Parts: sequence; C-alpha cells; structure tokens
Amino acid sequence: MTELKNLQAAFPAETHDWPHDGTRSLCPLPPAAKMCYTIIMVTNDTGIVWFKHKIMEEVCRLAWAGKLNDEEKDKLVYRMVPGPKSEYCCVYKEREIVRQRIRLACAECPSDMPPSNSIVQVINAACDDCPISAYSVTDNCRFCMGRPCLSSCRFAAIAPGEVRMHIDPAKCKECGMCAKACPYGAIVHLERPCKKACPVGAITYDEWGFCKINESKCVQCGHCIHNCPFGAIGSKTYLVNVIQDILAGKEVIAMCAPATEGQFGDKVSMAAVKQTLLKLGFADMVEVGLGGDMTAASESAEWAEAFAQGRKMTTSCCSAFINLLRQHFPAQYEQNMSETVSPMCAISRYLKSTRPGCVTVFIGPCIAKKSESRDTSIPDNADYVMTYGELRALMRSKDIDFEQCEGGYQEASIWGKRFATSGGVANAVLECMEERGEDISQIQLLRCAGGDECKKALMQLKAGVLKEDFIEGMVCPGGCVGGPSRHKTETEISRARETLLKSADSRKILENLSRYPMDTFSMRRDGKMG
Repeated sequence: MTELKNLQAAFPAETHDWPHDGTRSLCPLPPAAKMCYTIIMVTNDTGIVWFKHKIMEEVCRLAWAGKLNDEEKDKLVYRMVPGPKSEYCCVYKEREIVRQRIRLACAECPSDMPPSNSIVQVINAACDDCPISAYSVTDNCRFCMGRPCLSSCRFAAIAPGEVRMHIDPAKCKECGMCAKACPYGAIVHLERPCKKACPVGAITYDEWGFCKINESKCVQCGHCIHNCPFGAIGSKTYLVNVIQDILAGKEVIAMCAPATEGQFGDKVSMAAVKQTLLKLGFADMVEVGLGGDMTAASESAEWAEAFAQGRKMTTSCCSAFINLLRQHFPAQYEQNMSETVSPMCAISRYLKSTRPGCVTVFIGPCIAKKSESRDTSIPDNADYVMTYGELRALMRSKDIDFEQCEGGYQEASIWGKRFATSGGVANAVLECMEERGEDISQIQLLRCAGGDECKKALMQLKAGVLKEDFIEGMVCPGGCVGGPSRHKTETEISRARETLLKSADSRKILENLSRYPMDTFSMRRDGKMG
C-alpha cells in the first residue's frame, strides 16, 4: 500500500473515483485498494494503464498552466514515484520509465531511441523479464524412455537434462516439431505477447532481449501496446499540441469517430460528447460518420467503374490496412486500392475548406490514424489524433466529466454511423450505388476484420485467385469498435451502440450530402480536384 499512499499524497484530488464515470479504472494497485475502482476491460497491461494515463493527465495539467518545462517534468517524475519503496522493481527504474512516458506524452521519442517518425515506440527501461526461448520443456516432462522429442528434432537442439529434457535456445530453429511429438504436451511455445499480437511480424529482439520494431514492416496498428504486460510499448501523443493551440486562441475543432457512440455507455450520446468537448475548449465538434457518408459516396463511384472494367478494388478507410498494403503489398497498393480519402480526412478537408485556419483533431479508438495524420502525401488531413484514453486524460486534467445531454445531434446517416463495424463500409458503399439506381446483385464482397484475414485476402489478390470483386479491409477484429484504444469490451460497446443508434433518423446518404458543399474540397488522396 506504500505506493498508493504516496500517490494519494501527491495527487489528493484524484484518489477515490478515477475515472470520474466509474466505468473503467485500470490501476497498478494492491488488492486492498481495488475497492475504489471498477475494472471493466481486461488487457495484458490492465495493471498499469492507470499509471500510464495518470502521467498523461499530469502532463496536460502542466500544459494548461503553461508550466511544461524541464524542472516541472522532473518534479512530476518524483511525484509519480516518490519512493523509498517501489511498486514493481526499483524506484530508479520506475522513475526512468516515467521520464520516457513524459516524452511520449509530449510527442517525442524515448531519449535512448534514435529520432523516428514512427508513432509506436518502445521504452527500453520497461522492456524486461520476458522469456527469450520460444520453446521450453515444462515439469510435465516424464523423461520417458522413448524420447520422441529427441527423435523429431533435426537440429540437435534437444537433449536429456538432469530431470527432464532440455532445449538449447542457441540451436533451436523454432520449428515446433518437438512440441508436436511429445505425447504429454510437455513442450510449450512461449511467444512474447507483443510479438504474438503483431499481425505483420514487425517485432524482433536485440542481443539483450529488448523489443525492437522494424519500422519498414510495422503498420502502426498499435495491437502490441496493450499486449505488453510491462507497458513497454506506447505511442506518441499530441495532447500538449492540442492544448497549446487552444490556449493560443486557434479554432480547434474535434472530429469524433463513428466508433465513439457506445464507447462510454448508452447514456453518453454524441450530443453529450460534443457538450463535453466544448467545455474543454474546442470551438466545435463534428461526427466523422458524416465523413463516412462522404467516403461511401466517392468510393461507390470508383467501385462502379472498377466493376465495369473487371478490376478488383480494396477500401481505403482503415489506416493500418493502407499501411499493410503500402509496405507489404506495394503492387496491390498501386493497382487496387481506392483513391478515396478516409472519413477522417474527408471531414478535415470539409472543415478546412469552410473554416480556413482551423485546427482539426480526430478522436477515436485507433493508433494507426496518428500515422495517417502524419502522412504528408495526403494534404489537409487531421492535424492531430487522440485516442479515447487520451481524451479521458485530457478531461481529467480539467476536472471535466461527461454529462447527459437532453438535445440531439446528428450529421451522419445511419450508414455513416455504422462505418465503425466490420461490413459497415461495404454496406454504405453498396447503399450509395443503390441510391444511384445501379444494380448490385452481381457484386461479390469479401469483408476482412483482423490482420490475418486482411493478409489472406491480399495474398489471394496478389496471386490472382481472389473470387470476390471488392475487399473491405479492417485490421482490428470487429472493425474500428475493436480498436486497440477502445474504452470498453466489444460486447459492451456493441450493446450500448445499438441503444444509441436507435435514435438516428433514416436519412439517405446522398440526400444527407446534398446539404454540404461537396464541390469545395477533394475526395482524392492526392488532394486534386475532379
């Protein structure tokens, strides 16, 4: 309880009911302290999410106060880890981790890492204690006389030990034949959770066992972040930049992802979210479901042309899917990807064309959107991206919570609102085609949700054996609602979403877009009109 008492002394205003809505509180606290918290969504880093978000919150408080300098950052390190006893390992290591997390909270790379444009970063001080050996022999080994494991290994990596068989990691090629041969199932595959979560094999290790991310392979999906039990992987955050622009008097406009509805329960509507963001200092908020309508309308025209030509095509909404195409399937990226911008970019361009000089901030469950916003090949995209966890940290830094709102708010059709779920993009595109009177009865779709499904579909496309006409690609299971920075479990989100979406009216996509100046901005990725 020492660390809890120290944190309570350092942050007396936040000791009892964090977060204020009481729905999700993930903390590195002893069991006796958990009576103050309600844990809803469990991830591999459940025990330290509270700690990570608390650092972001305090960095935001310093930014609001205009005190985000080296001296105050150093004071924050000691407030977070006052000592003399540590919670996890030793106070010096914990303080170093806090220092590096402060850097990430300021959109900087860890100090011991080379400069990089990559959003996902590794904190070496926190990367520790994971097994290096991929295959290990457990106590279930009966040290049998037949030794099928020994016979199955072609690399002389397994040999008798004192009481059980032993695998030499220097010789092991990780083929897994020994594990398959063992009749007792005594040989297990110990794969690091970060590596296991990566859909593209971008994670390796150096000679000391520290995690290394191959940026040429990484698609910035962020799945590794919450799968690391030590919290050693994080993403750069742009909260400080947003705060500085608000304080500078700029017109900062929030753009909330379609996945927002349901993230905070069925009582927090889009109107309630907008009300909260205005209290935070944002000039306005627009739901990105409207951008979903815009994207569906533009992409449907592309689909119709491609179908007439017999050309296969993929969607272009999911940033991680686009990164997967560009980095692992470059030919398909050039030949088969839709040229239509994502809903995030569509809304950003709409706002910048109608409100020149504004700053656009996307809020959603996605890490990869941060990489999209940094992509200079897509002009007038969102200036900054923040996740729901980052939004909650920003809210706590101003002691603001969600409140129920009586009024309604809707700018998107129900089709645009459902962009967040697997199949939602394809359904909206087909709806637009039907609204234009086109025949869609012969169109075949392949809906992919999850990295493995996306890779399989793209390999079929590359090999020329894909039967379907179009691929809807979403790297997160279930679609955007299953994003790495979702605020609750997918089941809870889906249940709350359905309740909230029942209040949406039945406007059509093209009817809805007739109210907006679609001719004032480009829907092409390169920003060219026409």
